Parts: sequence; structure tokens; C-alpha cells
Amino acid sequence: MYRVRSNYVIGFHGCDRAVAERVIAEGGELAFKSNVYDWLGHGRYFWENSPARALAYAQELQQHPERANTRITVPAVIGAVIDLGDCLDLTEMSMLQLLRLSYDYLEQAKATAGEKLPANRRGKNNSDDLLLRQLDCAVIENLHDMLKEQRVFDSVRGVFWEGDELYPNAGFREKNHIQLCIRNPNCIKGYFWPRQPDRNYGDV
Repeated sequence: MYRVRSNYVIGFHGCDRAVAERVIAEGGELAFKSNVYDWLGHGRYFWENSPARALAYAQELQQHPERANTRITVPAVIGAVIDLGDCLDLTEMSMLQLLRLSYDYLEQAKATAGEKLPANRRGKNNSDDLLLRQLDCAVIENLHDMLKEQRVFDSVRGVFWEGDELYPNAGFREKNHIQLCIRNPNCIKGYFWPRQPDRNYGDV
């Protein structure tokens, strides 16, 4: 009874300026990602409430074009008003239990077929972060397949601890964030250019 979220969230997507202009000015759509390593499975990706993190990501891809699906010449951020709908929220215990069930089924199926499970791997940036999430992506997509006759999730939401320690012995990382994967395009109610705050007033 609590699976459908009743409020909108704001998501931000880092991309090339030309992509943002096409989506906002021309009514285009962001690309639906279906890479085998995407953290939350297949869909359109956003950083929840973090335009700064979205911009930093676009800048990272500009500096490392080999990591980008599309070349970024001018880093930009596009905002979106999103209704998460029926959300596979991986901050919620019952959803995590579903995901574990999916893993068990996938592990058994691979063993029966004599195949190995995919693995999460570090990226090429010399960090300890598991940036290439083949296992997590496969488990999430397997869950969608398992439930497709009973339930279709509109979105997936997850928390990620990423980057170096924020300070010595910290439990926080410099790139911690909440990420959204939107599977149902109708969840995206509109796109917008993020505004810069007026420093004469308090933030709201």
C-alpha cells in the first residue's frame, strides 16, 4: 500500500549543451540507457536534487571522452520534474528483499545453464568504486522480467557511496548521491533549465 510515491521529485541530468537544448527547446527526449553496467538497470538517469553532481559528472565525461556514449563539448545540466510512480526504491527494506530474491533466482538459472554470474567491477580511474555494475544491472533487470506479469516498476531509486573519504575516518564519501532510473517516460512531467539562486534571498 506504500509502494506508489505521492509527490514529485526534482532530478538533474548532466549532458552536452546541445543535448539539453534539443530536449528543452525542441521537445526532445533524453536517451534511454541500456548498458549492461548501468547501476540501476535500463532507463533514463538523473541525480536526485543535485545539479552540482550532475554538472561534475558531465565535466568528468568531457575530460574522459572514452567513458561517454556521446561526446561532451560544453558540459550542461538539464532539470526534470519527475513522478516516481511505482518505484523500486532500494532504500526500502521490502524492495531490497525482492532484489535479493532476484539474485537467488538468477544465480540458480546461471548455475543450471553452466554459466557464470556477471560481476561488478572497478572503473579505470584507479578508485575502489565499483563503477561498472554488470551484476547489479543484471539482478535488477532480472527482477523486472520476473515480475512483468504482475507488476511493472516505473522507476528505480538507489543510494550510492562514491569517491574518497570526505575527511579522515569519515563515513561519508565526496560523491555520495541518490540516483534515479526512470523506466516509464510518462513519469517525466517536464524538463527545465536550472536557475542560479538569487543570493539576496534564502533558498527554498
